[in-house]
Amino acid sequence: MAAVLTGSESGGVSPGHPTAMLGGAGWTQLKPGARGTAKLGQWLRRLAARSSTACRVRRGRLFVERLRPTDDDQILDLGGGSGGHIAELVPYRRNVTIGELDAEALQRAAETFGFGGLQLDGGETFPVADGQYDLVFCSSVIEHVTGPKEIAYHTEDGKQFAASARAAQANFAAEIRRISRRYFVQTPYKYFPIEQHSFLPFFVVLLPRRWQVRLMRFLFAHGWLKPVYPDFRLLTVKDMRALFPDAEIVLERYCGFVKSIVAIKA
Repeated sequence: MAAVLTGSESGGVSPGHPTAMLGGAGWTQLKPGARGTAKLGQWLRRLAARSSTACRVRRGRLFVERLRPTDDDQILDLGGGSGGHIAELVPYRRNVTIGELDAEALQRAAETFGFGGLQLDGGETFPVADGQYDLVFCSSVIEHVTGPKEIAYHTEDGKQFAASARAAQANFAAEIRRISRRYFVQTPYKYFPIEQHSFLPFFVVLLPRRWQVRLMRFLFAHGWLKPVYPDFRLLTVKDMRALFPDAEIVLERYCGFVKSIVAIKA
């Protein structure tokens, strides 16, 4: 049975993880008549950002309490951006490494926090030895691991996208298990009432992919709250159990609904 983590804060995107906004504002151009909607969106984004701060704090407590990181642990923040998130959770610097595709983010992590950097190339195998890290931390990343960009960004073929994403996520999870002794992997829950990347109602995840892409393009062109391209494949509790069979699955709830899933191997 999965453990349950309860609370009342709203979810959001961690500042240390820019992948949650892949596609960016340039994916579609805002129409001039959408300024009022855009202003409302800005206000709601600020509200969500304040709430997500509380969310990150509570998840951080869970991470520290369950994984008990020390300055003797070799810690990898996988997909950790510029290092801001993990820096809030642990006081250590010399034993923390950020794993990222973005070389500029790694440079900022080194300059700002003194973290080590692991340059990833998007390949199937991480350039890391078996069991090299005592602890891997990975927050709101695995849902974006969906295969080559030409598929993740451009295809409207739902079967092709799903097959690519399933294979990429299975490989990503296997690599986490291969390189770590302990891990903490968090991802938004697929059926939370609000899809947490786009702020659209959850039923958007049930639409055929071509409708998802076209709906998001239309809404964001007219000033919807969060410009984001659907490069992500959201996961269920069953999916996370299959990807991390040696982990405990912890469920975070908001207003009675599962909002986030965490796989923990302590």
